[in-house]
Amino acid sequence: MKLGAFSISLSVKDLAKSKTFYEALGFQSFAGTEDHGYLILKNGDHLVGIFQGMFEGNMLTFNPRWSQNATLVPGDDVRDIFSKVKGAGIETSQETGLEKQSGPASFVVVDPDGNPVLIDQHV
Repeated sequence: MKLGAFSISLSVKDLAKSKTFYEALGFQSFAGTEDHGYLILKNGDHLVGIFQGMFEGNMLTFNPRWSQNATLVPGDDVRDIFSKVKGAGIETSQETGLEKQSGPASFVVVDPDGNPVLIDQHV
C-alpha cells in the first residue's frame, strides 16, 4: 500500500510562535497560509504541518498520490487504501469525500496506542 507523503500535523496554540520556532530549526514555509490558520513547513524531505484551532492533539499524516515535494506521483487512491484498511478490520472515523469516484478524500484511523493517523488525499 502506497500512502504517499508523510508529515506530522501539530495542533499549536500560537501559529506565529510555532512558525518562528521551526524556522529556527531550519524549516521554511512551504504551503498553507497564516490567514487560514495553518502552515506546512519543510526542511529537506521533512514536513511539519502546524495548525491553530483546527483539531485537538497531534497526528501522523499521509497524503496519497503526493510526493514530499508536493507533486503528483503514482500511488494508491485514498479509496483503495480505505477499502484495504476496512478489510483488515481497522476502525475508521472522520470519513470525508470517500463516496466520490475520485478527487480529494480523507479518513482517520487510530493506532493501538491512541495515536491518530490521517490519510488525506489532496487531489
